[in-house]
Amino acid sequence: MPLYDYRCLNCQQKVTVRLSYAEYDTAKPKCPLCGSDKLQRAIGRVRIAKSEDARMESLADPSNFGDVDENDPKSVAKFMRKMGSEMGEDLGPEFGEVVDRLESGESPESIEQSMPDLGGSAGPGAGLDDF
Repeated sequence: MPLYDYRCLNCQQKVTVRLSYAEYDTAKPKCPLCGSDKLQRAIGRVRIAKSEDARMESLADPSNFGDVDENDPKSVAKFMRKMGSEMGEDLGPEFGEVVDRLESGESPESIEQSMPDLGGSAGPGAGLDDF
């Protein structure tokens, strides 16, 4: 069932409502946060379903690596966001924290020191290299 994005004119929040194609023209959706029926349709990002094979092929494409400057934490963060998005899965709060910290300019070494169990193993080689 498709998801539609709205802005609630009552509580000013962006909300997502699930409606069938048949309901879209006739339904009067309500804000799931405040219950108001004063919703304004918002055009969100286009969501495209990809097969597992298509996602893996896209991740393996060398052209995705061309503009990454491994010495620039912000460049690495941009690449990680792109790859995380391509995975189509929730990569967990640690992944989000690492990317946020890289975007703020923090070095991978500093992040690794403060998160020694990053990547799920505590042995040698564990850490940001796992991403």
